[in-house]
Amino acid sequence: GNWKPDSFYDKIASNMKEGLHTLCLLDIKVKEPNVEIMETQCKIVYDPPRYMTVAEAANQMIYVEEEVRQADVLSRTTMCVALARVGQDDQKIVSGTLEEMLTIDMGAPLHSLIICGKLHELETE
Repeated sequence: GNWKPDSFYDKIASNMKEGLHTLCLLDIKVKEPNVEIMETQCKIVYDPPRYMTVAEAANQMIYVEEEVRQADVLSRTTMCVALARVGQDDQKIVSGTLEEMLTIDMGAPLHSLIICGKLHELETE
């Protein structure tokens, strides 16, 4: 669906205020019953698993900032770190702006996204 929760925003806002990074573990939908089939055929059928991507998360964060909250907590230039399959042989870690995250392809799940707070010079490098 097109449900766009914004419950993550307050935690990011309080961390940003303190200069802290925020690790966002992205949404996983597994064993979600198909409501339409339940209502029409009276049986339980599960939708295939869905895993939120970094690009989807970035899109939702920008939407909530620009269209819903408008509190200047996040911007398109906020620095982020995208992570995929952490600890696996094919793990991928990429840094960039929130806007750059809109078009990033991190490959197979699971994805996470770090919203950077105040950066130490070593972190910036």
